[in-house]
Amino acid sequence: MAKMGRPRTFDRQKAVVQAMHLFWEHGYEMTSLSQLKANIGGGISTPSFYAAFGSKEELFNEAVQCYLETYACVTDSLWDDEIPPRDAVELALRRSTKMQCESGHPKGCMVSLGTMSAPTPELTHVVEPLTASRSRTLQGFVRCVERAIAMGELSKKANARSIGIAFNSFLLGVSILARDGVEASDLDASITELMKLWDIEVCQPK
Repeated sequence: MAKMGRPRTFDRQKAVVQAMHLFWEHGYEMTSLSQLKANIGGGISTPSFYAAFGSKEELFNEAVQCYLETYACVTDSLWDDEIPPRDAVELALRRSTKMQCESGHPKGCMVSLGTMSAPTPELTHVVEPLTASRSRTLQGFVRCVERAIAMGELSKKANARSIGIAFNSFLLGVSILARDGVEASDLDASITELMKLWDIEVCQPK
């Protein structure tokens, strides 16, 4: 009878999630290979690590994709034309803020905090997917404002890019506030105030 192959000692996808949490918490450069080996899959050897993931950078790329396909989806409403523009913006803000303050994973947003992952120009290429994601979110906010202007909901004099940047800047700041322990309820209340920026630009009936 042929011998059965030795079963894997760890769940690879679970290991990627564990690595994602480490990178999310500490950034790319500050997450050491020793931390990764000690914390993923219950602890693995150096040869096993390289056999499974290739390199730290390759594992980071997988971790980033895992984040973008899951947690980062909280802003998908910005690209859903079935949702009214104002509702799409508010939904993205509230969903993202709620996620960033939840337990069970590091506080803040891995995409927003990705800037700390590449403190030197030599590492810029490593975090390009996070940089692209931040750019896409900004574009999404601007797009919602432009859609509202085209629909006649907002004044044609409204500056879509400036308003979009204001919403995006709030969301980027939530990551730091969440890590500083600001309550989710306080941040949610701030969104209510922030949405008044939109209401200022609403077209008045003639």
